[in-house]
Amino acid sequence: MSMMGGFSAPASMVPILFRAACPECRARFELSAGALRLAIGASRRTTFYSFTCPECETAVRKPAGERIVELLTGGGVRTLRLHSTH
Repeated sequence: MSMMGGFSAPASMVPILFRAACPECRARFELSAGALRLAIGASRRTTFYSFTCPECETAVRKPAGERIVELLTGGGVRTLRLHSTH
């Protein structure tokens, strides 16, 4: 099978890694989109991402501003939209 000029693999085939750090053990590492979860709430206080540290297995939860939300959703991180009960 030959490749035609200008053809490249779709971006979805390239694994995207996100750099993260654990506040507990201070380890730094890269995580795939599947290792992260994003929760989008009604306010900045209720919008966060979470992951489990691969070194010490601590459950980590960090606030996610608009830019982080864009990066994570664009990178294929599973997203949960939290709806207010009002």
